[in-house]
Amino acid sequence: MTENYLNSCSMALMETLKQAVTEILQVGDEGISEYELITRLEIYPELAILLERKNGERLALFRIHFLICHALYTLKDEWYQSGTARLEITPLLIRRHPYIAGDDAITLVDKVRDYYLDLQNLIETDEQGVDELLSSFWIGMNRYEHRDEALAVLGLTDPVEDKEIRKTYRSLAMQHHPDRGGDKEIIQKLNDAAHLLLKI
Repeated sequence: MTENYLNSCSMALMETLKQAVTEILQVGDEGISEYELITRLEIYPELAILLERKNGERLALFRIHFLICHALYTLKDEWYQSGTARLEITPLLIRRHPYIAGDDAITLVDKVRDYYLDLQNLIETDEQGVDELLSSFWIGMNRYEHRDEALAVLGLTDPVEDKEIRKTYRSLAMQHHPDRGGDKEIIQKLNDAAHLLLKI
């Protein structure tokens, strides 16, 4: 990414993006997708430079996605801290909720939030970086889609932490190890489940 692109994303322009997102999210309470949010933002002529892209250009699409997420997580923090609203941000839905005192809207550790609030990640990501992110995303999706099946192999269900998964796996692996008269097929299934759940 060039410094010219970063310079075009001035603080004033980023503030305009936040204001536009706020206006859009204040209408209705059913929430919208990121794609729909981008479509609605395109009616703001002052945001054209931020939303400019060529068909199929992954880096340009990544930049748009990043800047919108940066605005969303900035708003989420601001709204929560001021008691204005609670913002739900998921891959499929963005929705504004009424603020309720005591809501756990901002967790102590939120790696996704931290990633998008750090503009250095935007600056340092090039086309190869986008390809790596996409690859990581699809690997993660595969893990998520098969998580319940893998947990069932270990006799577990969500919610469960990695620590408990690891403990259960080790116990079952010792129990079913071929050197102890166990079944090779069972140990393979246990290994596959642990690999998917724990990335080992």
